[in-house]
Amino acid sequence: MQRQTNILIVEDEPAIADTLIYALRTEGFEPVWRGTGREALDELGERPFALVILDVGLPDANGFELCKIIRLRSPNVPVLFLTARNAEVDRIVGLEIGGDDYVTKPFSPREVSARVKAILRRATAHAPPPPSANQHTPPPFAPKKKESGFVHDEERCEIRHNGTRLDMTRYEYRLLKVLLARPGRVFSRDELMTQAWEDPGASLDRTVDAHIKTLRAKIRAVAPDIDPIQTHRGLGYSLRPLA
Repeated sequence: MQRQTNILIVEDEPAIADTLIYALRTEGFEPVWRGTGREALDELGERPFALVILDVGLPDANGFELCKIIRLRSPNVPVLFLTARNAEVDRIVGLEIGGDDYVTKPFSPREVSARVKAILRRATAHAPPPPSANQHTPPPFAPKKKESGFVHDEERCEIRHNGTRLDMTRYEYRLLKVLLARPGRVFSRDELMTQAWEDPGASLDRTVDAHIKTLRAKIRAVAPDIDPIQTHRGLGYSLRPLA
C-alpha cells in the first residue's frame, strides 16, 4: 500500500473521527478530518484525495446530497459512506448516487481500513496506464468498437449511444462493457460482480441491481424509447441485440 495517501474524513463526532484517524495512520494513510460539509468541500478544492469517508448525518448537510456535489467536482474520487442508518433503502440510495461502499455504526476501525484498502485496490486496478514514450498514439479518428447500437472507445473508457456520450460512474461503465462484449448472452449477478468489481466479496447485496437501474436511466435519457438491457428474472441481465 502506498504510504502518505490522503484520505478525507467528513465526520462531526470527534471521538469517531479520532478512532478513524488512528486506524488509517496505522495502515500508512494520511487522514484529514473535517467536521462539516462546507469544510469538506473547501478541503477538496485545496488538494487531491485518494478517497473520502463521508458521514451521512452531518450538522450542515445531508451526506447523500454532499456526495452528489463531490461526484460533480471530483468524479473519480471513491466515497465510503459512514452512517448509523442500517435500512436497505439507505444502502441502495448510497450506491445509486455513486457511493463505493457503506459501513454502519457501530463499526470496527479495522473493517473500515480494510474496506478503504479494497476500494483503492479496485480503483488502482482499473486506472488506465500512463502512455510510454514509445507507445503508439492512435489517430483522433481511430475506428471504435460498435456493438448493439453503442459505440465503445476502450482506450478512452467511453461509450456513446445515439451519438451521445454516456456519463457513467466507473462501475456503470464496467457493467455495460461486460454486457457489450456478448450481446444476447445472459450474465448472472455473480458473473457481473466478478467481472466488473475487483473485490466483489466486499460489495453489498443488490449492488448490481442498483447500478443497472441507474445505468438504464442514463441510457433512457439519451434514447427514451429504447431499453437495451433485458432483465431475466431469477437469472440475471443481458444486452438486447438491436436491429
